[in-house]
Amino acid sequence: MFAVHLVLSFFSKLQEDPTKKVDRFMYAMHLHDDQLSDISARFQAEMKKGLSAESNAAAAVKMLPTHVHSTPDGSEKGHFLALDLGGSKFKVLQVKVREGTGVRRGGVEMEEKTYPIPEELLTGSGKELFDHVSESLKDFLHEKKISVEKKHPLALTFSFPCEQSALNQGLLLNWSKNFRARGVQGKDVIQALREAVNRTGGMDVEVLAMVNDTVATMMTCGFDDRYCEVGLIVGSGTNACYMEELHHIDLVEGDEGRMCVNTEWGAFGDDGALNDYITEFDREVDAASNNPGKQILEKMVSGMYLGELVRLVLLKMAKLGLLFEGQVSDALRTKGKITTAHVAAMEEYKHGLKNTRNILVDLDLSPTPDDCIAVQHVSTIVSFRSSNLVAAGLAAILTQIRQNRHLRTLRITVGVDGTVYKTHPRYANRLHKVVQRLIPECHVRFVLSDGGSSKGAALVTAVAQRLASQRRQVDETLSPLRLSGEQLLLVKKRMRGALEAGLKSKGPSAVKMLPSYVYQTPDGTEHGKYLALGLGGTNFRALLVDLKKGLLQNSRLNHKIYPTPVEIMQGSGEELFDHIAQCVGDFLDYMGMKSARLPAGFTFSFPCEQAGIDTGTLVSWTKRFKATDCEGHDVVGMLREAIKRRNEFDLDIVSVVNDTVGTMMSCACEDPRCEIGLIAGTGTNVCYMEELKNIEKIEQEKGHMEREGEEKQDDGAEREKKEEHAGIPKMCINTEWGGLGDDGSLDDIITHYDSEVDQNSLNPGKQRFEKLISGMYFGEVVRQVLLNLTRGGLLFRGQVTEALKTPGIFHTKYLSQIESDRLALLQVRSVLQQLGLDSTCDDSIIVKEVCGAVSHRAAQLCGAGLAAVVDKIRENRGLDHLDITVGVDGSLYKLHPHFSGVLQQTVKMLAPQCTVSFLPSEGGSGTGAALTAAVARKKLEK
Repeated sequence: MFAVHLVLSFFSKLQEDPTKKVDRFMYAMHLHDDQLSDISARFQAEMKKGLSAESNAAAAVKMLPTHVHSTPDGSEKGHFLALDLGGSKFKVLQVKVREGTGVRRGGVEMEEKTYPIPEELLTGSGKELFDHVSESLKDFLHEKKISVEKKHPLALTFSFPCEQSALNQGLLLNWSKNFRARGVQGKDVIQALREAVNRTGGMDVEVLAMVNDTVATMMTCGFDDRYCEVGLIVGSGTNACYMEELHHIDLVEGDEGRMCVNTEWGAFGDDGALNDYITEFDREVDAASNNPGKQILEKMVSGMYLGELVRLVLLKMAKLGLLFEGQVSDALRTKGKITTAHVAAMEEYKHGLKNTRNILVDLDLSPTPDDCIAVQHVSTIVSFRSSNLVAAGLAAILTQIRQNRHLRTLRITVGVDGTVYKTHPRYANRLHKVVQRLIPECHVRFVLSDGGSSKGAALVTAVAQRLASQRRQVDETLSPLRLSGEQLLLVKKRMRGALEAGLKSKGPSAVKMLPSYVYQTPDGTEHGKYLALGLGGTNFRALLVDLKKGLLQNSRLNHKIYPTPVEIMQGSGEELFDHIAQCVGDFLDYMGMKSARLPAGFTFSFPCEQAGIDTGTLVSWTKRFKATDCEGHDVVGMLREAIKRRNEFDLDIVSVVNDTVGTMMSCACEDPRCEIGLIAGTGTNVCYMEELKNIEKIEQEKGHMEREGEEKQDDGAEREKKEEHAGIPKMCINTEWGGLGDDGSLDDIITHYDSEVDQNSLNPGKQRFEKLISGMYFGEVVRQVLLNLTRGGLLFRGQVTEALKTPGIFHTKYLSQIESDRLALLQVRSVLQQLGLDSTCDDSIIVKEVCGAVSHRAAQLCGAGLAAVVDKIRENRGLDHLDITVGVDGSLYKLHPHFSGVLQQTVKMLAPQCTVSFLPSEGGSGTGAALTAAVARKKLEK
């Protein structure tokens, strides 16, 4: 008794300030920002647990995928039907999105009718329930004079727990409220509705989507605000949904884009995560509920429980004599006598205290003015805690979104619905302020849903319809770029025919098949110091190679790279070769070897006709080169003349080779089976070791080499075909395969995008195969496709920006970044923003798909051409099976994330009798040029 007296004495001292005794009594419900941050971090951890396939089963927060992939982008339109089923009545609606008279521009018009559900159907069979729904739908169509002949897209708002495997599929987990219809639980609700529609007949309805009210809220608000990517319900219950990156959602396939996740956050705390924040009053509410131990957060937050929490606090305080002079009425002891509406009324700005008094009097209490102030403060603390907890959950969601997108700041809109948020006089304002304090790096706008869940469901359907239409149009746009196996076989066949034609001494051929006068690959005996010079792109390279026993890995390499200005590339030939000679002089000076007369190999990466290893007549410039007075001239001779003009040093130019040949020679040093060179980079080309007898262009040389080969044959020994072939004279052929199609042989696979790129190039009508494959061109093909999609309204909101109209904006490096498997869509958007293209998530998915289609085709075509080469070598040698290595160089092969894999798969598919290994060149064509010079000098020495 003495202890009770002390307690009463203590609180009596506080009578002059009624709010202080309430604060002391309810201190556990006061949540400070550090506590809210802690709760927010716990909730984010629960979100991640729910998103993971490994931990989802044990997660309290289930993070259910909704299969809603996009919020409205503002282009949705059409007529939609909607059903809203979730109580003793249900609604049928027609929703007009931006169509029809009377609809404000950019708005939505709805007509609806409410239909009762007879009591017996709630507990009858599921078939009877859905038949009633279907018949009511037909009645609505007739009453509103909506055509029953036309197909109508329909959305279903279904307010019961469902597990969705698709947007238009949903297995009922369990009925709630008063529904107990038999034969539906565990079944697909959408399928049940479809079957009922078929039984009713006379309607053509396509059920496109099923959503819950939280998702519908987000979609409704997203229709008017494209930044809305979060939905929040704070009413009788509470929940939130948001757009999550798909690669974080383990429960669904795919990793591109986003999907709305229904968090079902009301269950946060069911596993004890909130135990240290739960009060004795929360435990009482939970114990007296229909589902003890479940929906813990919801019981601390939602309108169904806020009034009861206030009642329990008042009851306890009254029993302790802290309120009503210790008076406790029967009404105060009765569960449910204080509702959330009462809580809201007590907190009204002007009439709050008056309302409080009236409510307490209705509870058979006799409150003093101080009692009214205290009770109002109790309501404030309970509702404030609710908004604080909601703010903590929202902070977790928004932090997750910001971190996913690697943003310092996030601009986002939260769509909100629910009676607590809408009707409580101070709830929204408190919530907004706390969210702002918890996550100052997020700029959050709250938008109130004005159309209800039916409008949102219709908008989900509108978005689904838009995406389906968009998907069809994108597929149609990209279909010409997607090659079938039959088409690739035709390309292989045409390449083979062009190879054969190019080897002949007479007759035209788009594939030039230029003899290189390289008769053998390195054998390991090469040694000495060689200068390697290389011209083929925007840079000139000088390289000093010190060969030791033919092994590059034991060689000491020194090099310098010199840029080639555009005015030099497109000036006069004399200026170009004077520039090269100046670079060589600088390099020799840098190496301290200007007085030495070094043997040199010259890598010249343009089509040349050679009459010997040290001479090369330029056939035509490719890439960006247009220097005058070079085509038809010997480039080695032009370089020698330029060196004479400088009169500073002398060189022994032993060989001139194409970069493809240099690559083959470089890789053959590591792998003796390497008899093919491939360049897949800015340009593309292939060379290979062809049997001399097949090269009709060089009859005199061929005869000499064949006689030399015959003298080396061992007449007495039997050899296998491989050994026999080793003695057959060969020569490396620079195919210049980029010209395939210049004769029209590829017209059936060349698209209008390719034609645009060709017409805008420096050499229209030339190098058609190269323009389908190489890095210099396929970025431009991508730009042409993106232009087409944008003009069709499928990308960038139909806005053709100056950036998109800029030729050459899509460099190969950007395509490689965009197609990287490790690059999230937000980073794709970042790359596009660097290019001046402001993209949505959906835009980024389409751009990535376009890049993939173009690069995939390029790799396939390269593989088809290579398959023709390896099969020709196999047949030349009369082998049932060929093992061969391809030496490869080029940024496309080395740096693009998928090019090499697709290329190799295509070769394997089209040349199944060949085992082809690919060896990336480490030293590049420069070391290959030095090796070619060494092999040529060794041959001369013999």
